[in-house]
Amino acid sequence: DDSASYTNPLVNRFLITAEVTVSKIFPAGFGWQASSILASDHLGYSSDTMAFALTTGLGDAIGVLAGHVAYFSLKKAYLEQTADSSESNSIDMERETQTGILLGTAALCSGTAWQPIVDTLQSLQLPFLQVFGGTWIGCGTAFYFGLRLGRTVLSGFFPHIHYPTFENGRTDKSLSAAIGGATGFFVGTDVGYLPGQNFLGGVVGIADGTSSLVGCGLAGSATSLGFVTAQSTLNAVYPRGRLWNDGK
Repeated sequence: DDSASYTNPLVNRFLITAEVTVSKIFPAGFGWQASSILASDHLGYSSDTMAFALTTGLGDAIGVLAGHVAYFSLKKAYLEQTADSSESNSIDMERETQTGILLGTAALCSGTAWQPIVDTLQSLQLPFLQVFGGTWIGCGTAFYFGLRLGRTVLSGFFPHIHYPTFENGRTDKSLSAAIGGATGFFVGTDVGYLPGQNFLGGVVGIADGTSSLVGCGLAGSATSLGFVTAQSTLNAVYPRGRLWNDGK
């Protein structure tokens, strides 16, 4: 993901975190929730079926890809209008589209995995925090798998997607850890499971009777809150040059 580079490395990390939250993380949660409504209310899929999981994973992926491409298209157009041609020219939409495809591939994996992971953990009647943590780890791992698989397959077709290396493996892991945080906080939208333990329910909980649009907004807010929380911690403690958002 290529963004404007700022002089202070720590400031740069947080500014890119904000940019990614707006362009991909909120749209991912919004897209997952919207596709869950499509799957259950219009396609008739039960939430415990693979068809439901795949539909929501696809919605997640579309949110990431569409959000990424739309954001950088608008940013490029804005920079052109403000006569900042050098920064506008640094945004290569072919590269950004291919980056969006890679990230969307990874989101397809984590988004598809989310419901089965949550259902499995809840079926064990685990405390909310264990469901929260298990989803973080499980979906973060699924996202990492999607990144590595995407790099392996897509690098043969798209020049801006790099084949798996040790170096991008390290940065992929740090990004996946933050994405795991987004998926963990997304568990907070389910107010039906142990509501007394759900410390996120009052903030992002989607209660019965919530309109579809508001529910999608709450879902995007949940993933955004989780990502920002996880990534801010990584920004503060990781050595310079070791995070995915360094050197951008």
